[in-house]
Amino acid sequence: MSEIFTMGIDVGSTSSKCIILKNGKEIVSKSMIPVGAGTSGPRRVVEAVLRESKLSIEDLSYILATGYGRHMMDWVHSEMSELSCHAKAAYFLYPNVRTVIDIGGQDAKVLRISPQGMLTNFAMNDKCAAGTGRFLDVMARVIEVEVDDLGVLSAQSTNVINISSTCTVFAESEVISQLAQNTHINDIVRGIHRSVAGRVAGLAKRVGVEDDVVMTGGVAKNNGVVVALEEELYKKIHVSPLAQYAGALGAALYAFDKRES
Repeated sequence: MSEIFTMGIDVGSTSSKCIILKNGKEIVSKSMIPVGAGTSGPRRVVEAVLRESKLSIEDLSYILATGYGRHMMDWVHSEMSELSCHAKAAYFLYPNVRTVIDIGGQDAKVLRISPQGMLTNFAMNDKCAAGTGRFLDVMARVIEVEVDDLGVLSAQSTNVINISSTCTVFAESEVISQLAQNTHINDIVRGIHRSVAGRVAGLAKRVGVEDDVVMTGGVAKNNGVVVALEEELYKKIHVSPLAQYAGALGAALYAFDKRES
């Protein structure tokens, strides 16, 4: 069998991810640029994977785009919803997956997956920043810590506090109030994570939660949110090292299918 290379590009609201697959199975190269739609991110991320793989665009059999900015990629072969791509990637990584929780920069989604890996139902929060990566970015800025440090801080919490507001603006006021009361930063961060988990768990319960549960998207890197969701759902949540690349991986897998069809 001759080698078949396909590319998946996920142009999100806050970052751009790209993966090149060989024969629909092996990741040849991957890259992420922390800027998304409307920026130089998509071009730079494609250049990065081509450079790493030592391939050219002409070597690729099929290119598929997904994500918030997929409609801007007019040079690709086709585009597809990120819902389908995250479902495809989760099934590829965890064949027993039945529920996918995808928390990205601007929205949160919960997907139901059939035993055959097909998307059967979903719920989505795309009207409010609460329960998204953007919410965590805002909260990190308020308490003056790096967003990448939130998971570690949360794990050191010794007290449970509630951040009850589901609105980002009101939640920010609650956090400021907790700071004024000298509440420990670790406990505030844990409360923030519980707030995100509560919001997303509400989505999950609308579509039904069935094992195995897999989390994708950038927020999956935050173990504090993962733990809080496990507590809310009473379920073990699987997180792959490729969680942030799920959209691009699913796009590259679909690209292989389309090349073969």
